[in-house]
Amino acid sequence: MGIIRFPSLSSKTKSFSKLQGLCNRNKLDVPKGYLAVYVGEIQKTRFVVPLSFLEHPLFKDLLRRSEEEFGFDHPMGGLTIHCQEDIFTNLISRLHVS
Repeated sequence: MGIIRFPSLSSKTKSFSKLQGLCNRNKLDVPKGYLAVYVGEIQKTRFVVPLSFLEHPLFKDLLRRSEEEFGFDHPMGGLTIHCQEDIFTNLISRLHVS
């Protein structure tokens, strides 16, 4: 899977970053309609994404691949996705556009 960069997404990425900042202030706070996921191969970073992403084919494929390779039983207690953070960020940037 190649990485595609979309320079026109900078405003979408900025608004996503603002949401991440707000949600990271209190790790227990997840706005209604959002889901916390932990992303990373070794050290996990917490992301807060809209629940609507669960219905998107690209996000579903990422979850399926992660489940097949690692399963979903993780000590962090949340949904854990094993992939590089930059790949995940690129994916969710594309999902905000569609």
